[in-house]
Amino acid sequence: MIGPTGTVRVMVATRPVDFRKDAEGLAALVRESIQADPFSGAVYVFRAKRADRVS
Repeated sequence: MIGPTGTVRVMVATRPVDFRKDAEGLAALVRESIQADPFSGAVYVFRAKRADRVS
């Protein structure tokens, strides 16, 4: 397994996300919802409506 090095920020979404979105859709969600750069090096974790899935 390849893991991150150094200090990494992990941001976890509290609201469920439609998992039919592709990577661009999730990146747009990061830009629009929290006004953050999705390519800043932080890790963004999204959860599905069913709480047993994350992406």
